[in-house]
Amino acid sequence: MGIYDEKLQFACDVARRGGQLALGYFNDLGSLTVKSKGVQDMASEADVNTEALIREAIATRCPDDAFLGEESNESFVPDADKGTWIVDPIDGTQPFINGIRSWCISIAYFDKNKLRVGVVYDPTSDELFAASAGGGATLNGQPLRASTASSLADGLVCVGYSNRVTPEDTLGPLERIMHANGMYHRNGSGALSLAYVAAGRLIGYFEPHMNSWDFAAGVLLVNEAGGRSNDCLPDQMAMVKGGPVVAAADRVFDELARVVGET
Repeated sequence: MGIYDEKLQFACDVARRGGQLALGYFNDLGSLTVKSKGVQDMASEADVNTEALIREAIATRCPDDAFLGEESNESFVPDADKGTWIVDPIDGTQPFINGIRSWCISIAYFDKNKLRVGVVYDPTSDELFAASAGGGATLNGQPLRASTASSLADGLVCVGYSNRVTPEDTLGPLERIMHANGMYHRNGSGALSLAYVAAGRLIGYFEPHMNSWDFAAGVLLVNEAGGRSNDCLPDQMAMVKGGPVVAAADRVFDELARVVGET
C-alpha cells in the first residue's frame, strides 16, 4: 500500500468519525449554538468541534503535514515542502442549522502541487465518496462514473453562490445555462454537489468563487470518475485565494465552461 493509499484510508476513517459527531449535533439542533461570520455565512459549535476532531486526528497520525480548515484558515501559511490537508468540517452549514440534510464532511490532501486524496462523507445517508489521484473514485466502495450526458439539455447543473461575488456573477451564467436548454439545481453544499457530479446524479457544477475547502475533495472525485474540471487548484496559493469552479461530465464540460464564461 502506497503512502497516498494510506492517506485515503485514513481520510475515510476520520471523515466517518467527524460525520458521526456532526450528526449528533444535527439530531439535536435545538441545543446548538450558532454565530454569524457575515452575510449568509454561519458557523456553529458543530463546525468548530468537528474540525477540532479532524485536526487532532491528523496531527496525531500525520504530524509533519500542514492543515487548512474552514474554521481556522486565518492561521494557515502555505508551505510547498509539506503536504496539506484541506478540510471543511461541515460544508452546507446553512442547510445543517435549518434541519436540511444537504451537508457533508469534506477532506482532501494536496501534495507536490497536486490533489492526491479526496473524501466527501454524507452522514445523513451514510454515503462515503472517495478518490485518489490515478486510483479512481468510489461510493461506499463501489466504482463511480460521471454521467454520459452530451449536452446541458441532458440533466441538472448545480449552480453555487456566495457573498464573495456579486449576484450578477451568478445570474449571468445561470441565465445562459437556461438559454442553452439547461436546468439548474442548488442544495447548499458545493462539496456534496460535486460528489453528485462524480456519481452521475448531476451533469455539471458551476460556482463563480469557491474556497478550496469547499471544492478540493469534490473536484478530485469528478476527475477520477471520468468527468472534467477547470484547473482550480494549481498551486499552494490557490488554496488560500480560491476561485471559480467548473466541473462536469466529460462530454458536457466544454459546453458548460463556454456558457458560464470560464474558457
